[in-house]
Amino acid sequence: MCLFCKIVRREVPAEVILEDDEVLAFKDVRPVAPSHALVIPKKHITSIHDAQTEDGALVGRMMLAAQEVAEKLGLGRSGYRLVINTGQDAGQSVLHLHVHVLGGRTLAWPPG
Repeated sequence: MCLFCKIVRREVPAEVILEDDEVLAFKDVRPVAPSHALVIPKKHITSIHDAQTEDGALVGRMMLAAQEVAEKLGLGRSGYRLVINTGQDAGQSVLHLHVHVLGGRTLAWPPG
């Protein structure tokens, strides 16, 4: 079972920011910005590349949840970045689809 599935099942603790029947959002344990949260689907999907047509509404819900998380973290006015890493070369370290919500400082571009 993957780390994020364990968090969904409450086998691993996390600082939850938002939760509903489909998604869970929590603070990243290794933040790379002053505000750094993750939004995950409760359904295990390995990556955005592995999402299926029937997952479209769930992926959309993740995006709206990311917006809600940004508001809860006070990032709505100053701005924030949403990031989905897909695969090893992109830096995906947990093989469960997740959206990073990053903010709280000026973020450089290009990112990497």
